[in-house]
Amino acid sequence: MLIRFPVTVLAGIALLALVSAGQAADAPGASKPENGWGKGKTIRFFVGGDAGDTFASVVYRGALQAEKDVGVKVEYVFSGWTIEKMVAQFREAVAAKPDGIAMMGHAGDAALMPIAQQARDAGIKVMWQNADVPKIRSKFGGGYVGVLDLHKQGVDLAQEAIRTLSLPGKSTAIVYGAFGEPGREQREQGVADGFAAGGFKTVCIKALPAWATDPSLASASVTAAILANPEVSVICFPGGQLLGAAPNYLRAANKQPGQIKVIGFDLSPEVIRAFKLGYVQLTSDQQPFLQGYLPVLSLCQQIQFDLSPLVVDTGKGFVNRENYGKVAELAQLGVR
Repeated sequence: MLIRFPVTVLAGIALLALVSAGQAADAPGASKPENGWGKGKTIRFFVGGDAGDTFASVVYRGALQAEKDVGVKVEYVFSGWTIEKMVAQFREAVAAKPDGIAMMGHAGDAALMPIAQQARDAGIKVMWQNADVPKIRSKFGGGYVGVLDLHKQGVDLAQEAIRTLSLPGKSTAIVYGAFGEPGREQREQGVADGFAAGGFKTVCIKALPAWATDPSLASASVTAAILANPEVSVICFPGGQLLGAAPNYLRAANKQPGQIKVIGFDLSPEVIRAFKLGYVQLTSDQQPFLQGYLPVLSLCQQIQFDLSPLVVDTGKGFVNRENYGKVAELAQLGVR
């Protein structure tokens, strides 16, 4: 199932929430929402990757749209998907004392808990996106926009591949992912677990953060993995950056379109092109535009009107060879 959220509908969420909650009238200094109702407030927003990386650019575009719609000032933080950098930047963000922080949870509960405590003590609202931190949210509150159960998303992708792609039994599945990083590995570990449960030999390979910025850096690894595993029937890539580069990887390994099935996560113009060329067969969409738009919107609602934080599961379906045309234009626009 493919779910679309036009920007005009997203902008209206603020007013709908205000009508249903009925809390703003009793809040000190409350005022009715008008155009630019977030003006005068500052939010520090974590984009996750580097500027220009295909996934991060959609997240960024969503946050930019929310900034425009609400009128809030947003300061953007790019981390190159590097855990240590995210943690340091989160600490810097709290020290800067913005009104709210929209933070990626990739570093996990343990690493981020002390800084989340500092944010709570400073009265800074925090929303989380892309990777959840359930222990932090249980202790300090805060909303989340992203896939709520990343491991299940991975298992579901593997099961859908087994069900629809006519994969040969007792073959090998190669799974690339952020293995060894607690906040990020859950999804691809789910893929590996799903294939293992289906009787496949699974080979897990760590994807390096730099590959998201320059996917060509992964080419040697993919070629070596294919040569080392001649029984491979399917490869899973962890994001649209690598998934979109699948034609280059398989050509380098002298494989024809469809000879090895390719699956993964997310969309991009490059992924749509890979679908058209026959090199990609299946992807799990997590709607990163919403992961940019909704945290900004929810923070402003909390700050201005004392509304409860949003919790939204953005992982809503699969894109495959039969339906990719329905989202192709939106991917080109950078909305899907």
